[in-house]
Amino acid sequence: MNTTPRPLLCFGSPEMTDALPLELARHGWVVHDITASDDCVALPKQQDFSVGLVHLDESQLDPATLRRYLESLNELNRGGNQVKWVALVSNAAVASPPIARMITTYFYDYHTLPVDAERLSITLGHAYGMARIGCHGLRPAADRAMQFGMVGHSPGMRRLFGAIQKVGAIGLNVMIRGESGTGKELTAQAIHRLSPRADGPFVAVNCAALPKELIQTELFGHEKGSFTGADRRRVGRIEAAQNGTLFLDEIGDLPLDLQVNLLRFLQEKTIDRIGGSGPIALDVRVIAATHVDLEKAVEEGGFREDLYYRLNVLHLEMPPLRERGEDIELLATHFLRETARAIRPNVKGFSEQALNAIRTHPWPGNVREMINRIQRAVVMCEGDLIRPRDLGLDKDTPNRALMTLAEARAKAEREIIETTLGTVSNNVSKAARRLDISRVTLYRLLEQHAIDWQKKGAA
Repeated sequence: MNTTPRPLLCFGSPEMTDALPLELARHGWVVHDITASDDCVALPKQQDFSVGLVHLDESQLDPATLRRYLESLNELNRGGNQVKWVALVSNAAVASPPIARMITTYFYDYHTLPVDAERLSITLGHAYGMARIGCHGLRPAADRAMQFGMVGHSPGMRRLFGAIQKVGAIGLNVMIRGESGTGKELTAQAIHRLSPRADGPFVAVNCAALPKELIQTELFGHEKGSFTGADRRRVGRIEAAQNGTLFLDEIGDLPLDLQVNLLRFLQEKTIDRIGGSGPIALDVRVIAATHVDLEKAVEEGGFREDLYYRLNVLHLEMPPLRERGEDIELLATHFLRETARAIRPNVKGFSEQALNAIRTHPWPGNVREMINRIQRAVVMCEGDLIRPRDLGLDKDTPNRALMTLAEARAKAEREIIETTLGTVSNNVSKAARRLDISRVTLYRLLEQHAIDWQKKGAA
């Protein structure tokens, strides 16, 4: 018998709970009785529950009652609570298709009436053990690796987290570089929260998403009557960020004529609304982000050099997902847990084949692609484990499955080296820094993988 008291949420009718606590107490359980209407939020915050018991009977066969039960269970599982539920049901109830579906979707196990306290305690013990394994397994690993709303402990992410800490408290403008889907806006939000402007607004503008003819008024605002259709004054995004942070995403897509106006704002700290009578002084920190090579855009005349230097006072690099090998499985597990909890709690994890596909997929869309694929997989999954085809990765799986582990590592290593060399015009010194290895190591790998970088560019 387990002698350590274990807290148990008991969620059901008074008839079920009157005698049951005494019986379960003899098996080491401390029962906390709640109803659908009172303690669903308060009680779980006061104590850490791993297992709960729910009574389902014939009176709950109607859709409205079942819906209320589901809402209560979802409320209990919000805020990170991962309770393993065990249903207590009559034979008539378990034979009902609606309740059977509810049990298979939301419950770890079920126990039929009449209550056999010893057998029920064994069932609850299994649920408790599984919950505790989960608490000490992948979930804390993701929690420990999470900072600023981002999960990762790879070298690139550790460097990023350190850089965010450094630049947050400094009021200078910041440039965030990285491929689409790497989390540039999350990084900008983290910098804002760490800054003295944290109590002020954070205003995000996607320069690539705004129609060209509307960018001027969106950024700088207009006065009533300043043009046809201007039936009221409009405060622009820059002014809306007063005493806070303005995040200009995809700044490389800002038209040249608007770049002049933005430069003037950065220099003079004032803006002019369209149709306005005078300048408006503002105190706004600007964080810009781009996935394009702005230095090349400056050389080609597509981006103003003076604006580039105004924005690029401090800069951060977002590592692409393909360079975060040790984070990939951790991220996938984290997103699966978050998505399944909201959509389909019966989805428990990935099959081994799905994990192999996740590890070897190049993730061209980065973290955003991973989130989208996992959301789709949770919806499409037919069992409790996600398979490669649920993720849309099944076409690549057969060939990859034939590789040895050494072959897969060599293939991934070669691809990363070639991609990195391509992004730095085959400059070995820059590539070594980006890969976080020495030049000697990189030269050795170039020879090992027969990569003829000298024909493609200079060292």
